[in-house]
Formats: sequence, C-alpha cells, structure tokens
Amino acid sequence: MTFSSDFKRIGHLGRYLKKDRKRLFVVLTILIPVSLAGAIQPLLVGESISILRGESNNLFLTSLPLSEAIRFLIGLLLISVVLRLGLQGYQTYNIQAVGQRLTARIRDDLFKHSLSLSLRFHDRMPVGKLLTRLTSDVDALSEVFGSGAVGVLADLVSLIVIAITMLIIDLRLGLLLLIGQIPVILFILWLQRNYRRANYRVREELSQLNADFQENLQGIEVVKMFRRENINGMKFNKTSQAYRNAVNGTIFFDSSISAFIEWVSLAAVSLVLALGGLMVAGKSMNLGTLTTFILYSQRLFEPLRQLAERFTQIQGGLTAVERIGELLEQPLEIKDFKISNYSSDANIPALGEVVFDDVTFSYRQDEPIVRDFSIKIKPGEHVALVGPTGSGKTTLIRLLCRLYEPQRGKIFLDGRDIKEIPFSLLRKQLGVVLQDTFLFSGNVADNLRLDSTVSDARLKEICRDLGLEPLLKRLPNGLSTELRERGGNLSSGERQLLAVARVAIRNPNVLVMDEATAFMDPSTEATLQRDLARLLERRTALVIAHRLATVEAADRILVLKRGKLVEQGTHDELLAMNGLYAGLAELQKNGLAKL
Repeated sequence: MTFSSDFKRIGHLGRYLKKDRKRLFVVLTILIPVSLAGAIQPLLVGESISILRGESNNLFLTSLPLSEAIRFLIGLLLISVVLRLGLQGYQTYNIQAVGQRLTARIRDDLFKHSLSLSLRFHDRMPVGKLLTRLTSDVDALSEVFGSGAVGVLADLVSLIVIAITMLIIDLRLGLLLLIGQIPVILFILWLQRNYRRANYRVREELSQLNADFQENLQGIEVVKMFRRENINGMKFNKTSQAYRNAVNGTIFFDSSISAFIEWVSLAAVSLVLALGGLMVAGKSMNLGTLTTFILYSQRLFEPLRQLAERFTQIQGGLTAVERIGELLEQPLEIKDFKISNYSSDANIPALGEVVFDDVTFSYRQDEPIVRDFSIKIKPGEHVALVGPTGSGKTTLIRLLCRLYEPQRGKIFLDGRDIKEIPFSLLRKQLGVVLQDTFLFSGNVADNLRLDSTVSDARLKEICRDLGLEPLLKRLPNGLSTELRERGGNLSSGERQLLAVARVAIRNPNVLVMDEATAFMDPSTEATLQRDLARLLERRTALVIAHRLATVEAADRILVLKRGKLVEQGTHDELLAMNGLYAGLAELQKNGLAKL
C-alpha cells in the first residue's frame, strides 16, 4: 500500500468532516499557541538560572531586583503552563467529539452501502468479516483521528517551533540536535512500511476469527447434534493461533521504536552536555543557555516519542482506512432506478403480468444456472415451478426480485423492464414468501408490518382471515409478544404463518411462494391452503412447490431441468406427455421423491 493511495482514501473520507470544519479550524488554530506556550518554558527556566548566576543579558530583568525578576519569571512560567493545559483540554475534547461524529457517519454509510450491495457480494463475504469492518476497523479509525492525526500535527508544529527557537539561541548546538533526528526519522519510515504489512495481516486474521466464531454460533444446533464441538474447537484454535502469530509479528515493530528513540534522546542529551560543558568552561556559553538546550533536547525528541506511542494507532488507522475504503469502493452491481426518472403511465395498469425474455444467469461464469429462459405469465395466472434440486427455481425468484442481475435477457413486469422500476415500487408489487423465514428481534406486530403502516385493527383482521388467531392466542401477549433472535421462540411452521401474513398485509399484485407450507403440519397447512385461495384470488402467482397437491391446483406447471424449461402445461397434460414431470410424479406417488 503506497502513501499516495493512503492520502487518496483519507481524502475521500475527508468529506465526512465538512459539517465540523469550523470546529476543526479552531482546533488547528489552537496548535500554534499551545506549541508556543510549551516552547517558552525552557527559555524561562534557562533565564532564571542566568539571573541567579548574574549571566543574563536581558536588560529588563537585570534592572529588577533579583527576587522580583525570579517572581516575574515564575509567574510567566505558571501562566504558560495553565494556558497550555487549558488549551490542550479544550482541544482534546473537540477532537474526540469530531472523531465520534466522523466514525458515526462512516459507520452509517458503511451499513447502508453494505445493504445496497448485491447478494453476489454477500455470497462471497462472510458475515464475520463484514462485521469486523463495521466495528473494529471503524473503531481503529476513530482512535487514530481522536488521538493520532491531530496529535501528529501538534507534534510537528511543536517540533518546528522548538527547532527554530534552538537555532536562534545557538546555531551550532541547534544543528547538532536536529541532525541527531535524521536516523530516528529514517528508522520510523522503515518501521512504517513493515508494520503496515503486519498490521493488515492482523486485521485479516481477526476478520477470519470473527467469521469462524459467528458461523459456530449460528450453527450451534448442528454443532451439538453432530458432536462437532472438539473438531470445530480445533479449527477455531488454528484460526486463533494464526491471529496470535500475526499479532506477534507487530510486537517487534511496536516495542523497538520507543527504545530506539529513548536511546537516541539520551545520546543527544549527553552530547549537548559534553559540548555545552566545554563551551561553558570556555566562557563562550552561559549555564542558563546550556540548561535551556538540555531541556530543548528532551522536548525535541518528545514529539517523536509521542509519535512512537501513537504508532500502533496510526498504522491501525491507516489499515482501517484501507479496508473501509475497499468496502466503500465495492461497486453497486444492481443500481436502483431513480424515482424521479420513473414515469407513472396511467395507461399501464398494475395487473401482474410477468415476462422472462431469453434470461441467462450464472453465479459463476462456468456454471450457468438459468439458460435461455423465456416465459410469459398472464395477469392472475397461477404458475408452479417444479424440477430437480439445482434446476434454477429459486434463482428465477431472486432474478424477478432483482436480488441478482441476469447476464443476458430481460424481465418485464406489466410491460416495464424491472431495471426501470424503482426498488420501492418493484418490491411493493411483489409479495415473497420464502421457505426459510427470517424474523427480526422485536414483537410480532413489528415483524408483520416491517415497512407497512397498517393499523392495529387491520392487522388483527388480516391475521383472523389467515387463520392466525389460534397462534396468537397461544402467544402470551398476542401481537405484542416479543420474539427472540430469528424468532427462536416460535416453531418453523409458526414462522411461516407469520411470513404469509406479512405478505398479505402488502396486498401485492404478484405473489411469489417458495414452498411456503414446507414446515407446517397437515392440519395447519389445510387451514392455510383455504386462506391462501382467497389471498391468491385475482393475483398472479409464481409458486415453487414440491408437494403434488399444490402443483395440481396451478393453471400452468413449468418443469425445469439444469436451468432450462423442458416442459409446461397443466397437471393432466404433463402426465400425458410421460416426460420428466410424469416420472417425478410417479416417484412421489410411490413415496420416493418430492417434486
């Protein structure tokens, strides 16, 4: 990673600071008086020693009585200390406040961008790795801004002020001390390159550690049932060991720089003492000036020493900037059509006509899932999709909902290319019930409404029409019952009942169902099938079904094999063809397979 790319990414993140530019301007302006207040203190100490030894060349101070001159210098020293501490406190508070607002805005944009990315991106990005970027990487960026970035600027300003002051007082010793900083700077640059690579590896290993941890927690039921505790524990230990080794790789760079700076600082002070002592003995320098230089030699290395202390944070922050930038730079493969560009044509009514026109799609280039698929589903027509596992049934639903984009071909809804329909309008017209129902933490009513504003009375009416009253009566607080994560306090069948209900609330034109009754007992399924008949009335329906009873009721059945449409027709027509559908139906009839 080069400095130019670092600055480019930092520049992109700089837009988040626009709202705080006035406060940042004040913070940066304070750097100068803080540095001057710090730089004047060694001068005051040195001048006090010169006054006590009668070596001062300051006419104003030598004209005062000794006690008054010392009190005057002590007063100035006290004022400089109080002023510096007060300004630093105000500066630190504002830096931290700006840093927290910065990271809050970045985290908000990261979250929105992550949700906007296509499922193709999320398929290859483990959740744990994504969470690491949204949490610890953003926290690292907050640390480097709050205590690193402005601190580095403050150190540089202090370094410049001290260097100029030293050169004015004595050019020879000033140059000697400044030359002593050259090896320190070169060593820091060498460490920066090596530590940066090691720190990036640490972040990657931490992401993998979080991904493994999250995967094991999500699959805890399978882990326990198949006694995978020891095996998964060994795998996690291996990941943990890799993370530990990566962290160990940064320890040398993190620990050696402070010791090196301390050694160079002591060497510089010793050199100043040796040469300055000879100059004092030779009467070419007074003791007060030598004391001033000794104090300055210590303060000259203080910015570099603080830089060393911030070294880990700065490098961690730069690594975080790199990783956050990589996520924000991920292109949006599926872009929303702007609502302002959408022309609502009154001549195109929302009837629910769906057309797949020569659609081809593959998750990987060498493995097409849907091939040259073309079909027209009339408004109000009920179509069932059947076929062996992996034939592309669920993929067609994902393409219709624009969760993925086909590599070739187009999909139309009521005569419009779905790419030219805003997401908010497209998803409003499509009601999707998936086999794997996801419920959020919160109460039942919130999970049914989601983005809808339906009233409590209407919500209860819909639940009653769909036969959910027995379920709601079983729950302790009905619609107000709090659900655990992913609806853990409900059975699979109960979760599917809620999934059907929240689709019914939206009153969609096209109903898409992916084996919506798979986990229901026969009694519940029979009740729901009667209610679904009312729900499907006057609506286009696209149903993925494995049960023969559901398939027989469809107006048309589409049979897929390896992503291609091989047969279509009614149940009786397909049986008469004696093809793939008839073979699958025969197997199911004998209890050997599901459609």
